[in-house]
Amino acid sequence: HKGWCDTELSTNEQTRKEKTEAVETLHAEIDQLQASIAKLTEEIGELTKAVVELDTAMAEATKLRQEEKATNEQTIKDAGEAQTAVAQALTVLKEFYAKAG
Repeated sequence: HKGWCDTELSTNEQTRKEKTEAVETLHAEIDQLQASIAKLTEEIGELTKAVVELDTAMAEATKLRQEEKATNEQTIKDAGEAQTAVAQALTVLKEFYAKAG
């Protein structure tokens, strides 16, 4: 009987050691994963902020391009009207000098 008890106690002690080591390993993994989660959460926050800043910059750049496009279109229209006015003035001057000449 004593031999069986000693064997069982030894087996139980070994099992406890193995289970304790497994628990310690799992706790270490949990700590490591929690640290990873904290780091990734921080990175997500930084990247989200960067995306917001990029979206804001892109919206501002788009607004500026639209304003510049409107200015350019107006300049082109004004230049076309000026070209037409110059052509009409040249016609008037040619006719005037043709009659005078």
